[in-house]
Amino acid sequence: MGLRAFMLAGVWLVSMASGAAAERPQRVVSMNLCTDQLAMLLAAPGQLISVSYLARDARSSAMAEVAQNFDVNHGLAEEIAFLRPDLVLAGRYTTRVTVDMLQRLGYRVEIFQPENTLDDIRTNLLQMGKALGREAEAERIAEAMDRDILNLRVAADRGPRPETAVYYSSGYTAGGRSLGHDIVTTAGLQNIAAKLGLGAGGILPLEALILSDADMVIRGASYQGHSRSEEMLRHPALQKMLAAPRLTAETRPEWTCGTPLTLNAIHDLRAAAGLEPLE
Repeated sequence: MGLRAFMLAGVWLVSMASGAAAERPQRVVSMNLCTDQLAMLLAAPGQLISVSYLARDARSSAMAEVAQNFDVNHGLAEEIAFLRPDLVLAGRYTTRVTVDMLQRLGYRVEIFQPENTLDDIRTNLLQMGKALGREAEAERIAEAMDRDILNLRVAADRGPRPETAVYYSSGYTAGGRSLGHDIVTTAGLQNIAAKLGLGAGGILPLEALILSDADMVIRGASYQGHSRSEEMLRHPALQKMLAAPRLTAETRPEWTCGTPLTLNAIHDLRAAAGLEPLE
C-alpha cells in the first residue's frame, strides 16, 4: 500500500475509546490550509468541525475531496467564535487580526510554523498529534514517513542527479532553504537555484533559466489565469526550451503545504525524471 493510501485509509477510522478521550478537544476549527490537511489526517471522527475554504480547492489542497465532508470557514473571528471551538488551529501568518482577537477572548489557539523542510513536516505532524490528543496516530504516520524518506535518500545517493530548475509564475523559484528544494533533492535531483546562491527563494530570470540548460524544468502549476505573471510560464522561449527530450514536470498541491502527502509528490517527481522506482 502506498504512503498516500496508507494514511488516507485511516482518516475515517473510528478510534477506540480511552480514558484520555475526554481530555481531547472535541470541537476543533482549522483556519489555515496547511493545518487543515494535517488535522484531516489525524483528527478522530467528529473532532474536526470546520476547515478553511481553501481546503476544498483542488488547485492548492492535496485533500480537497476529503474536505468536502467538512463545513468551511473564511478565517473571520465572528464565524469562528460562533462555532464554539475548544481548539483553533492556525498558521504563523494566518489572519493575525483574527488570531489575536480569539486569543484575547480566551480561545485556545495552536499556532504552527511554515514547513520549509521535510523535517518541519514531521515536527508539525507531531505537534498536531499532541494538540488533538492523537499522539499515537501521529507517531504511526511519522514512522512511515521516516522509512520512506530514508529509502528515497538512499536511492538518490546511488543514482545520477539531473540538474533541475523550479520555475513558478513571475519567475519565482524554490531556493536552497525551501520545501521545494527538499522535494527536489530528496527525489534525487539537483536544484540549480542552490548553485546560483538563492536561499529560501528568489527570482530566476528567464534568460538565466535558458542559459542553465537544466536537464529538467519543473513549472509551477498554472491556474489558467490571464495575469502577466502566469504568461511567463507560456513564454515562447520557455516553450522551446521545454521541447523533448528535456525532462519536464509540474508542481502539485502536495508542494503547497508540507504534509506527509508531500512524499507522493517526491515519488511522482522521480518517475517524471525517469529515475528508478523504489521497491
